[in-house]
Amino acid sequence: MKETLPIKKLLSTPESYVGKQVQVQGKITEVCQAMGCWMMLKDDADAMVRIKVNDGDIIFPKDSAGRKATAEGTFVKFSLTHEQAIAAAKHEAEEMGRPLDPASVKGPLAVYQIQGSGAVVFD
Repeated sequence: MKETLPIKKLLSTPESYVGKQVQVQGKITEVCQAMGCWMMLKDDADAMVRIKVNDGDIIFPKDSAGRKATAEGTFVKFSLTHEQAIAAAKHEAEEMGRPLDPASVKGPLAVYQIQGSGAVVFD
């Protein structure tokens, strides 16, 4: 894609982007430590979005937190029940090796992320 969309703008009206191809750029704050299958990007306005790829399609470097990246893909929405939100939070906590208090998970909720089709990590 030729134009980068600010993450803050993407998340300010997320429904208008669902199902569309988007490109974002930001600082990597977290990477899946199990398989490198997702990363979190934060823009200059502190807005964050997850970039998720199918396991094995792309592997984000596990040590890339703090670096910058440009990523693109389809913006998607998942509607999670409270139980699904707890299960997703547990899975992420396991991947990152951190504890989780299930009582801290709210739900039901809508989760937006980019189903990644390409990315470049740089300094």
